[in-house]
Amino acid sequence: VQLQASGGGLVQAGGSLRLSCAASGSIRSRNLMGWYRQAPGKQRELVATITSSGTTIYADSVKGRFAISRDGAKNAVYLQMGSLKPEDTAVYYCTHNDYFRAYWGQGTLVTVSS
Repeated sequence: VQLQASGGGLVQAGGSLRLSCAASGSIRSRNLMGWYRQAPGKQRELVATITSSGTTIYADSVKGRFAISRDGAKNAVYLQMGSLKPEDTAVYYCTHNDYFRAYWGQGTLVTVSS
């Protein structure tokens, strides 16, 4: 499975961005897709995930500000980010997990200026 993420960039605090990630290759019908992020000097952390049946999980730090969604027909996952804060600055990684192994995208940088 290959993952191609896009949508990162520079935004002012309080602004919005939308990340997209498309999966291709041998994709199982039952899977989980989502986003993790890694800020400079910190460990990679979960942002949000969504299963093929639509169950979502969010990090406490983004609840109410971010929304994850997916398009099964396109094997794509999206992250709508709002009310962005400088502490949201990180490289955001798309992930696809088919419960046999996890796949990772190349990462897209999100920078939130104060």
